[in-house]
Amino acid sequence: MIKHFLNLEWKQYFRSSYWQKSLALNILLVFFALYFIVLFLFLGFGLLFILKKVYPEQDPFVVANGFLFYWFIADLMMRFFLQKLPVMSVKPLLTLPIKRSTIVHFVLGKSALSFFNFLPLFAIIPFSIMLMGQGYESAQIIPWMFALIISVLVINFLNFIIEALSSKTDLPFLPILVVVGVLYGLEYFGIFSMTSLLGNAFIAISNNPVLIVVPIILLVLCYIINFRILREKLFLDSSLKSKVTEVKAADLSWTKRFGDIAPFMQLDLKLIWRNKRTKSSAFIMIIGLLYGLFFYTQPIYRDSLYAASFVGIFSTGIFLISFGQFIPAWDSGYYKMLMSQNIKYEQYLRSKFVLMMMSVVIMFVLGIPYIYFGWKILVMHFAAAIYNIGVNSHIMLYGGSFNRKKIDLNQRAAFNYQGTGAVQWIIGLPIMLIPLILFTLGNYFIGFEAGVAILILIGVAGIIFHKKLMKFITKRYLDSKYKMIDAFSQDN
Repeated sequence: MIKHFLNLEWKQYFRSSYWQKSLALNILLVFFALYFIVLFLFLGFGLLFILKKVYPEQDPFVVANGFLFYWFIADLMMRFFLQKLPVMSVKPLLTLPIKRSTIVHFVLGKSALSFFNFLPLFAIIPFSIMLMGQGYESAQIIPWMFALIISVLVINFLNFIIEALSSKTDLPFLPILVVVGVLYGLEYFGIFSMTSLLGNAFIAISNNPVLIVVPIILLVLCYIINFRILREKLFLDSSLKSKVTEVKAADLSWTKRFGDIAPFMQLDLKLIWRNKRTKSSAFIMIIGLLYGLFFYTQPIYRDSLYAASFVGIFSTGIFLISFGQFIPAWDSGYYKMLMSQNIKYEQYLRSKFVLMMMSVVIMFVLGIPYIYFGWKILVMHFAAAIYNIGVNSHIMLYGGSFNRKKIDLNQRAAFNYQGTGAVQWIIGLPIMLIPLILFTLGNYFIGFEAGVAILILIGVAGIIFHKKLMKFITKRYLDSKYKMIDAFSQDN
């Protein structure tokens, strides 16, 4: 039966329209995969020498075990936001005489073959080989290596458990942030040393291989919990149950002062508040607002103006980035109907621009208390806000004209990459890197004031030429109007 499942998966992947239309994205993903493989290989073969140079008086094996806590935390965070449980079209299978347990076992087994599980091997295995080459006993290193590999699988299944429990909330990313924040806080403030606990545990496994049974038991428990969670949800009518909710009306009369774009703004605000996928774009503003605390509370970043420029762009533009990257895909469900109405496309786009502009202003005002860390930080945030309004907002709108992927607003927000394509990957580069480069050039060759002035002047120029830029962007949308209608009418 598993053989038939693999055959179906292979045909579904290569015969789907997604594979045909996203060839460029697949090539880009292969490039990134090769890049990270080479990076991890370099880390695996070079880590031993790096540790010896940085910690010449300590045992590099002990030092490496001391960093396992940070690696596991980073791995769990990365998986939570990037990895999703592999799914297969199970509805047709549920009508056939196939055991539900067989289907669940296949899905979980497929998750174990994820690239996220293979990537660490390119660092773990070379590092273990280097350790044995430097005189460490094979009987000590091999059990340690297998314990790390098992731990990677434990993190894989633990991630899906956290995702399943948190996906029912409006803030699905909050539980993982709280857990990671508490663990890191215990270590950072010296309340409880997680690095020593985890490091000593793996050293104990290397000294007594019998203890490898502990991570194996953890792996089995995580697998069983995932199996039960998925088996309970695997019913033919599970997606047919309607959810009755009470619609809460909000007073949006204040939008009328914006004139002819008011109806579009009202639609966008209702769309944001009534759907989990879009609501997460609004709630993520909290993360953007508090993002600076991670940097400015540490002296090494507080004194770095380059960090302030990055934080300023990200903090004031968090909604602009999270919401703007999916314009007009948010409206893909009724895009065909929208385009059949007698409306001006420029008004439709201008309402999106005003929403993004308002979010930037709000985020800057709420971030004024960052002046506590220095006046230069507040000035940097102001320059970043001007740049976001004048430049990045227009870049987001222009990039949206290349969106061709439909978004189902009824789907959950967590681990949902529907609508994500090559556009979202590529557009992030100019959004974050260009202002950082501009500020760096001005600050390096002239001074801080020059770097800030460059961002402000370019941002003001974008505001001055806003109407001309909007006409150019509108023309681009009109030229690709029917391509988007056709794309949004299909299932991804």
